[in-house]
Parts: sequence; C-alpha cells; structure tokens
Amino acid sequence: MALPDGSLSHRYRGEHPVRTLVFLFRPDRARVFGAVGVFFFKHAPVWLLPLITANIVDVVVKHRDISVLWWNSAVLLAILLLNLPLHLLYVHWMHGSIRRTGTRLRSALCHRMQQLSIGYHSRVSASVLQAKVIRDVEGIETACQQTADNGLAAVATLTGGLVVIGVQTPAFLPVFLVLVPASALLVVRLRERLRHQNESFRREVEHLSSRIGEMTSLIPITRAHGLERTALRRVDRTLGRVLDEGLRLDLLNGRFGSLAWILLNAMGVGCLAGSALVAYYGWLNVTPGAVVMLSAYFSALTGSVTTLLTLAPQLGKGLASVRSVGEVLQAPDLEENAGKAEVAAVTGRIDFQGVGHQYPGADAPSVSDFTLSVRPGETVALIGASGAGKSTVLNLVIGFLRPTQGRILLDGRDMEELDLRSYRQFLSVVPQESILFEGTIRENVTYGLGTVPGETVQAALRDANALEFIERLPNGVDTLVGERGARLSGGQKQRLAIARALIRDPRILVLDEATSALDSQAEKLVQQALARLVRGRTVLVVAHRLSTIRTADRIVVMGDGTIRETGTHAQLLGSDGAYARLHSAQSA
Repeated sequence: MALPDGSLSHRYRGEHPVRTLVFLFRPDRARVFGAVGVFFFKHAPVWLLPLITANIVDVVVKHRDISVLWWNSAVLLAILLLNLPLHLLYVHWMHGSIRRTGTRLRSALCHRMQQLSIGYHSRVSASVLQAKVIRDVEGIETACQQTADNGLAAVATLTGGLVVIGVQTPAFLPVFLVLVPASALLVVRLRERLRHQNESFRREVEHLSSRIGEMTSLIPITRAHGLERTALRRVDRTLGRVLDEGLRLDLLNGRFGSLAWILLNAMGVGCLAGSALVAYYGWLNVTPGAVVMLSAYFSALTGSVTTLLTLAPQLGKGLASVRSVGEVLQAPDLEENAGKAEVAAVTGRIDFQGVGHQYPGADAPSVSDFTLSVRPGETVALIGASGAGKSTVLNLVIGFLRPTQGRILLDGRDMEELDLRSYRQFLSVVPQESILFEGTIRENVTYGLGTVPGETVQAALRDANALEFIERLPNGVDTLVGERGARLSGGQKQRLAIARALIRDPRILVLDEATSALDSQAEKLVQQALARLVRGRTVLVVAHRLSTIRTADRIVVMGDGTIRETGTHAQLLGSDGAYARLHSAQSA
C-alpha cells in the first residue's frame, strides 16, 4: 500500500498541487472513474424529477394517456430504489480511494521523515511534522470528500438539467445559460461581504481564548493577592467585545442571508412568470408541465452553480495542505545511504583525521581540526564547557552529522563510503534523557529486535540494575510504562535505556551525560550498570560531573571546538591544566 517515497517527492518538485493531487490518486484512478459514473446514475432522481413532474402535470391538465403517469412514476421509483446500493458502491470506491490515498500519503511522509537528516529534525519541531501527518493529510481527505460529494452533485444536476432543457424546451436554454450563473454569482458576492465581519469575530474569539489562558495561569497569584475581581473585570471586557461582534455578525448574516434569499426567489418568480406568459400566449410550444419544470430547474441549477462557486475555499484549503505536505516530501536534507558499502562487522576502531563541522548559517565551526584515534575497547571521555563541541563529536560518530572538513574512519574505512544504517546495528546510544514509548518494559527493552528469549531479557535487566524495581511492579516486565515512560522515575528509565543497549551487545557505545539528571542514589545504581555495559566495547562518553569519568582510559578536554589536552585522570591532574582547574572547582 505504501507509495514509493522517491517517486512522490520527485513528482512534487515544481508541480502545481492540483497535479500532485491527481498523481496521488493514480493507483485508484479506475475506482475514481467508476465512482463518478455510479454517482451520475444514482443522482438521476434529482435532475429527472422536474421532467417527470412536468409529464405528470401535462397528463392531468391535457388529459393525456394515463399510462404516461404510471410509466414516469415507475421509472422514478426504480431509480430511487437503486440509490442505496449505488450510493454504497460510490462510497466504497470514491471514499475508499480517498482514504487509501491519505494512508499512502501518511506512509510516504513517515518514510521521508525517517530518511531526513537529524539536522533537519533539529530545525523542524516534532509538533510541526506531527501536524503535517495528521492535520494536513486529514485536510486533504476532507477537501477531496467534500469536493467529490458536493461537486459531483452540482455537476450532475447542471448537466442533467441543461440536457433536459435543451431537449424539451431548447428556446429557453440560452436564457438559463445567462441567468443561472448570474444569479449564483450574485449570491456568492453577497456572502463575500460577510467575510470581513467573520474575520473580526474570529480575532475577538482568539483574544478571548488568550485572555482565559492568561487568567487560568495567573490564578495562584490572583488568589494569593486577592485580585479575583480585577481578573474577572479583564475577562468581562473581552467577553463584552465578543458579544458585540457576535451580535453584529448575526445581524449581518441575517440581513445578507435574507437579501440573497429574496433576490434568488424573486428571479425564480420572474422565471416562472416569464415561462407562464410564453405558455399562456402560445408564443412557443411550452406546455403547463414545462412551465413547472423550468421553474424547478431554475432553483436547482442556481443552487448547483452556487455550490460549485463556494467549493473553491474548501478546495483551496486542501491544496494548501498539499503544499504543506510537499515541504516535507521535497526537503532535500536527506541521509544518503543508497549504493554505499554495508557494514558486516565492527571491531570498534575510530579515527578522527582533522575533522571539522560547521552548522549551516553558523558564523564559526562547532568543531575544528579534531584529530583523535580511539582503539577498540577503549573508553574515551569528552569534557568541556557548554558549546565546546562535545555533542557535535558524538553526533559525528553516530553519523547524524557529516564532517564539513577532514574525515572519520571506522576500522580504517571512510564513513562517507559506508551505509550508516548497517553501521548503527553495531552501535548503541544511552542519552541524557531516556526515551521510552507507550508499551511494556519488555517491548521497550527489545524494541526492534523481534522475539527475544525471556532469559536474555532478564539478564539484560539484571546487568542494568533494573530487576530490583521491576520485581516490585504488579506485572513485572509486562508492566506498561505510560506515555514516554511517565510511570517511571528518571533513574528507572535510564536503567531501562542501559538494558536496551546491553541486549543489543553493541561494539560501539555512546553515552551522552547519562547520569547528569539523576540524584545520588539513582546515579550510583546507573553507574554500576554502566560499568557492566562498557566492558569490552569502544565507548565515547560525554560527562558533566568529572567523578563519573575518572576511570576512563583517556579524557579529552575540549574548548571552542578543539582539543585542549588529553590524558588519564591522574595525568591531567598532574599537568595542572584546564582539567585540573575544572576538577578543583567541582571538588570545592
């Protein structure tokens, strides 16, 4: 069902959103065309009713053969009975195509988001992307459904009505071709006069929403200082403006609505009177039934043209959603892995050779001339002030960022030439704040691994010091953690993150201030778990508290994106440099 993301993004570039929308429906085009044909047939009673009414009136007035009455009634009844199965078939084909297109579009967006670089995701908030997947695609679906249902009804009525008029009373066809669009345009223009007032009312409601939000957030201060009356007066003033604007809008709606109704019906009366005069004086071959038919068609056709004209804003919203979705589908900031060498095994040697990285739009590089060789199984700690470039180095190791100068070698191979997705199968990350999804402990620890034996899960949790709290939970490893792990403490979530890393048995481990947000007791348990996790693995760790990296094989002190000094804890203390000064400050 998933639409190939590459073809969709390529198609979108430089295309008008209407063409993109047509392209989206290509897999369902046969169903869409079938649905259109079914709709025209099921909608036949609407545009046939004036004709059948005219025939029945002529039977009564001119005493024609009574069989005409039965045949016309039978035809109309048969089409009415067919409406239910035909309507269900239309919904199955048309609405099903729209739903499938929305699903394909959401799938394409999710695929694209997985391909976009971490740099893109750092610039575009998760809530914006979520809105595009949920709200914008829903907007496209709604616009397509409304356009299909209302638009097809209007087109079917117009087509059928004009064909019947052209056959039955051809002399009146030019009159209808002029009067019907003119009447519809008049109604639409009157409605447009209300747009400004609607906007004014909407702004006042938004202001009220802001004022209510402000009032609720200030309730503790308001109550503490006895300012309830002051707060209520501020809200009451806004409520008064909303009331005034609402009443003004209602009056204008009533005025213009009534005026449009009077004008439209007056033109209908004119059509009725004009056709009646023609029939009365015998100027044209117009029967009494034809007079009734023309009057009914005038109202029906005018309503159809009005519907088509008012569909434009709905369709415009849908096309705006297509453009919004296109911002993701055509985003060029992709992590390119196609055609690159897959990584089948990793020993864990990482060589930085004159590496630098400068973020787009930045005045200076965040890392420059970074040269370092990390041996397999070695633990290297990166320390330094905020903005020193530590996190950038970690992101370069993970492959979230690419060097803008120099290169990084993995086991002697340039990472630019490697498929990073296969490389990351040998890497695990324990971030500062563990991210859990709404599921069980077992599902979070084994995320992406498929079926894992219970003993393996238990061993990983034991080594992560997590069993001590899991065994106290009512459902053990099958306990739900809540949204983003809301039912667990920070230390518990961090131990689950360590278990998630342990169960993958990575060759390279990245620890990004994994204990900085924990209290002393939780930190002790996490440190014990980390000590088991790092054994035999290449580890790069960023830490704020120096006490947590004293046992590292090497400590790299960074400043302004460069390496200032390297060595063991003892060596750096003895050199009386930046590390020694930082250690003294923390000890004090």
